[in-house]
Amino acid sequence: MAGITGGCLCGAIRYEVTGDPVRVAHCHCDDCRRATGASFATNVFFKEEDVKITKGVPSRYEHSADSGNVMIKEFCGNCGSQIFGIGSGSQGIKHAKVGTLDDASFVKPQIEVYTGKALPFTKLSDETEHFEASRPR
Repeated sequence: MAGITGGCLCGAIRYEVTGDPVRVAHCHCDDCRRATGASFATNVFFKEEDVKITKGVPSRYEHSADSGNVMIKEFCGNCGSQIFGIGSGSQGIKHAKVGTLDDASFVKPQIEVYTGKALPFTKLSDETEHFEASRPR
């Protein structure tokens, strides 16, 4: 799959991806909910070397995730859109928030993580593998 592009709400940050996704996951952790303002986040994971910022420079925020790993969130300093996440537990991998993709029609989540923290009104998919916490490595 080639030609994956995306960016933030205001257009100040743009990116392109040259490789296929490594995996796609719904994440129900507290951090993803707070960072996105949604009941869960859909994350598309890519090899970091396949992701290129083509416009702008994302701002960064570093914190400890629910997993205990260090998490870096890359976002637009102008409009606030979170674009990427980088976790210390997944070296060489960067995940894009699905809402930042220009065309997300190819996205098919394979797993759901932190399902133990899923909000009561959230229906888990019958087509994904579920993990109570993070995915085993």
